[in-house]
Amino acid sequence: MTATDEIGEVLEFWFGDCGPDGSLDAAKRRMWFGDGRGHDAGIRERFGALHARAARGDLVPDWAPAPRGRLALIVVLDQFSRHIHRGAPAAFAQDPAAQHLAADAVEKGIDRALFPAARAFLYLPFEHAEDLALQRLSVACFERLCDEVSPGWRGDYEGFLDYARRHHDVIARFGRFPHRNAALGRETTPEETAFLGEPGSSF
Repeated sequence: MTATDEIGEVLEFWFGDCGPDGSLDAAKRRMWFGDGRGHDAGIRERFGALHARAARGDLVPDWAPAPRGRLALIVVLDQFSRHIHRGAPAAFAQDPAAQHLAADAVEKGIDRALFPAARAFLYLPFEHAEDLALQRLSVACFERLCDEVSPGWRGDYEGFLDYARRHHDVIARFGRFPHRNAALGRETTPEETAFLGEPGSSF
């Protein structure tokens, strides 16, 4: 299978019929925002070997230069990692690589060549960062996306923005995501324990 074929397979699997006006594929939306654990085994089986190649950096030369390839690589590193390695430190191990690719894409304007849902997932590595500067970038990117998307779909993207702001606020408060502590072997502070007991504290 060629790099073009692999890129297409990742994007078709993840985005389905998401449209240039900002429309979201209903089935994909359920996959993204429902209980993702039901998709872990399928993603591991279908894309596990590809993810291993991405984690080694093998895909960067062929995938990263063009917008579609850059997007697919970010999805593999950021999203597939969380499915394939759920509950383990490896779920977050590729975050720095995904963040670097996404920040470079924004700096070069690569994100502007993508349809709205694709832009949202290109920005998600910033939202996943335990770094306040990247969290600020996340909020700024999602604010701009909301302003630019078709009014008929703006409500969906306001939802993306709300999540970006919530992630930002957690990092501004704690400097890290307390719900990752168990997977990463980090000690949870009393303040974090109290926070984790609040509704909606785990993303």
